[in-house]
Amino acid sequence: MMGSGDPASARREDSDAVVLGVRRSALGRTWRSRCVGQGESLALALAQAHGLPDALSRVLAGRNVQLADAAGFLEPKLRDLMPDPSVLRDMDTAAARIAEAVRKRERVAIFGDYDVDGACSSALLGDFLAFCGVPYAVHIPDRITEGYGPNSQAIAFLRSEGASLLVTVDCGTASHEAFETARRVGFDVVVLDHHQAPETLPHTLALVNPNRQDDLSGLGYLCAAGVVMLTLVAVNRILREAGYWQGRQGPDLLAGLDLVALATVADVAPLVGLNRAFVRQGLQLMRQRRRPGLTALLDVANLKGPPAAWHMGFLVGPRINAGGRIGDAALGARLMMTGDATEAARIAMELDELNRQRQAIEQLAVEEAAAEADRQLTTNPDQGALALASAEWHPGVVGLIASRLKERFARPAFAFAVREDGVATGSGRSVPGVDLGWLVRRAVDSGVAVKGGGHAMAAGVTLAPGRLAEFHAFLEMGLADQDVGAHAAELLLDGSLAAGGAQPDLVAMLERAGPYGSGNPEPTFALPRHRLVEVKPVGAAHLRYRLKAGDGAQIGGVAFRAAGQPLGDALLAHEGQQVHVAGSLTINSWGGRDQAELRLVDLAPVREG
Repeated sequence: MMGSGDPASARREDSDAVVLGVRRSALGRTWRSRCVGQGESLALALAQAHGLPDALSRVLAGRNVQLADAAGFLEPKLRDLMPDPSVLRDMDTAAARIAEAVRKRERVAIFGDYDVDGACSSALLGDFLAFCGVPYAVHIPDRITEGYGPNSQAIAFLRSEGASLLVTVDCGTASHEAFETARRVGFDVVVLDHHQAPETLPHTLALVNPNRQDDLSGLGYLCAAGVVMLTLVAVNRILREAGYWQGRQGPDLLAGLDLVALATVADVAPLVGLNRAFVRQGLQLMRQRRRPGLTALLDVANLKGPPAAWHMGFLVGPRINAGGRIGDAALGARLMMTGDATEAARIAMELDELNRQRQAIEQLAVEEAAAEADRQLTTNPDQGALALASAEWHPGVVGLIASRLKERFARPAFAFAVREDGVATGSGRSVPGVDLGWLVRRAVDSGVAVKGGGHAMAAGVTLAPGRLAEFHAFLEMGLADQDVGAHAAELLLDGSLAAGGAQPDLVAMLERAGPYGSGNPEPTFALPRHRLVEVKPVGAAHLRYRLKAGDGAQIGGVAFRAAGQPLGDALLAHEGQQVHVAGSLTINSWGGRDQAELRLVDLAPVREG
């Protein structure tokens, strides 16, 4: 009898794990089952012990949810997962200083980043201070004229306006020079951040960041809004214990979970532990449409049904980010904080228009970048990462260019906009298993980059003139010990089903294991041997299609951003033919009727024999 280490046995196991024999799909991926070997046994045990349907137990097993953890995973509760905020380094000092500002009615300056996490973090803190009757000002830097993070000029201005406490959110962990200015002008500085931290931290009163090297909280997966939420819990505890709320109602901190959920998903923070509880409860709040700004964004995005996690990443987040990319960087924070529905509608429409402009700018730049990447990879197919630059690219879309390159070429990618003086400002996006924030911090410490930082999946960096090739070589060295393409060339599937089995009740059942996103991937299913009966364009970048099973049952869906891409080309080329497809189920609510749809992620032709 052959053991598990026998080569023939290993080949059989490998063959069994390949779904429908698809070894090279339209996107060049091998389809594999997420639940194999011990996973199959775990799925059976979960089904039997907890009375779960087979599809749901396989989804849990595919995410390595053990028997003892299944109940808590299916019903993540804040009261079970919320830590004592004091476990974060410097939290007690930070909370005490903010509480002091509240009691003394000091003017507080909030300095936030220009992305979704920065906007939501600023709004969270601003809403709390407003409830407490504390005067405050929010400053979101202009991406072009100020760049990322605190700067001396803005700090001096905020101090001149009468603020005595500066709180930076989603930035500040590496702002040595700016905080020297803050010290000179008499600011107390509190940093609430989550980005990768250098070994030597800037001088501040308190720097709360679960990713600083001496923090042992184990909460490094939080986005900045999550850190701000824990800070507000700590501040409110101090105020409550001091009798500040005696005789009156204190703030409803849970009302801010819609902002924490939006920021967590948009910042691609892993949906594990506390983050899952944040997002699940935050989505429930969004469905109540209490926040005028968020409601207005959902309306301009034409979202008809209840918001889901993926809507935050694909529909809502990009519109908020559009302000920071090519317009007024403060629009997102103002929208999240306004209580005026009319003002919210106006800002949301402005962001929607900026997003359309951003899409047009992005499309041209992505086409140029993809052509250059194709040329480079044809010459050197073993290249582990992409690092491309152009003086023609708008600095506000380099992160999006990097994201599209990462998706298309399945490897970490950086895109840089080159200024007239030759300085290159860029953004990078990563693949699972490659920590870009760490690599960028190493590049800065080594003198290869002027400044930079970030987290595992995204990072920003600034290069001196003529240093792009050196930076790219540094990346390749950093990736040398990592098999970047090993998993990127695979599509992991949770099971197979036919069009007739894709019903709303199945989607609702699978939602029990959600919310889905980074760290908790959305269930992906194969639909074998369906005829592709229709393919037609939707908007400028998407394709709508319809599939028909052998029994006549049909299912439709959308392939997002597929037009002109390999997946879209494959759809059009196989119209009228039988194909294997893979995608995630979603609900389309139209005319009071719920219908399951498939959000397509891959396709493979049916090969006979």
